[in-house]
Amino acid sequence: MNLVEKKSITEEFTLFEKMSKHEQVVFCNDPASGLKAIIAIHNTTLGPALGGCRMQPYNSVEEALEDALRLSKGMSYKCAASDVDFGGGKAVIIGDPLKDKSPELFRAFGQFVESLGGRFYTGTDMGTNMEDFIHAMKETNCIVGVPEAYGGGGDSSVPTAMGVLYGIKATNRTLFGRDSLGGHTYAVQGLGKVGFKVAEGLLEEGAHLIVTDINEQSLQAIQEKAEATPGSVSIVASHEIYTQEADVFVPCAFGGVINDETIAQLKVKAIAGSANNQLLTEEHGRQLTEKGILYAPDYIINSGGLIQVADELYGVNKERVLAKTKHIYDAILEVYQQARLDSITTMEAANRMCEQRMASRGKRNSFFTSSIKPKWAIRK
Repeated sequence: MNLVEKKSITEEFTLFEKMSKHEQVVFCNDPASGLKAIIAIHNTTLGPALGGCRMQPYNSVEEALEDALRLSKGMSYKCAASDVDFGGGKAVIIGDPLKDKSPELFRAFGQFVESLGGRFYTGTDMGTNMEDFIHAMKETNCIVGVPEAYGGGGDSSVPTAMGVLYGIKATNRTLFGRDSLGGHTYAVQGLGKVGFKVAEGLLEEGAHLIVTDINEQSLQAIQEKAEATPGSVSIVASHEIYTQEADVFVPCAFGGVINDETIAQLKVKAIAGSANNQLLTEEHGRQLTEKGILYAPDYIINSGGLIQVADELYGVNKERVLAKTKHIYDAILEVYQQARLDSITTMEAANRMCEQRMASRGKRNSFFTSSIKPKWAIRK
């Protein structure tokens, strides 16, 4: 065996080591359409895998694989925390979403999804939109988060924002002994589709908001909204949001905003917002605990949108979605209580809760090995 062959075998073993915690990884290649994609299925103990599909011009296949593996694992935890009958998965398409999209590419992607026989459901994520998946839907029924005109639940930012408000209520109850949103000050970072709705809900309850956003129109709109509510709004520059004296910091924009630099500046009692991956590292969760700042795990508090897309497969029912979203309040309270009892961070408590749910179900069945079909009706 020559050195080239040895190197190749070593690289193959390293690849399998990277995927060792995942049930299945599918590499999708369709030269005719230019499709190069990876579907990662992390865990189907709770049901078929569910996760969005993002499209990015990754620098390498290895970088795309790392993203798919990391994100699919995160979806397993998010589904477990949300108590939906799904496991974790994720798809990534290697390509520039501004130049490389075509109907043929997404139809080819839909064919690969269909070939998994209902083990993976997907929808939009960074770099993709619903127009893309209308083409994929011609090849598979395993698409979620579709427009109302196509039998879907519509705008998922509504339940996402509702879930954040329930999470803030649970946070206030833990901090102040009551879950009222009014009478407190919130530093809101980001007034996008979700952040604006969260800010509206807080204003309607009489809260004072300190807000920041790069979009001047959004800032003007929230000021106008405040005039018609019992609440009030102050605007600060983006870099100033971390230094504001407030009860709760509500990050609704970027990930990684809780880091060494910002933790040193924070003057809040809690963090509860919709942004994904708010903690730059797990160590920053421990730093928050040491500083006495309560942290609502992002993948629980922002799970309202996931609840809606998962619920679509039972048949669209907005009232049922909002009823399920209310349980975010209970989940956040449970995490806070467990973290206090075990003297661990809230993120560690959330992860343990999810792992216990998956382990408990894993003793009974796995969608990967079981012939039992999902109990819900698949949309036709």
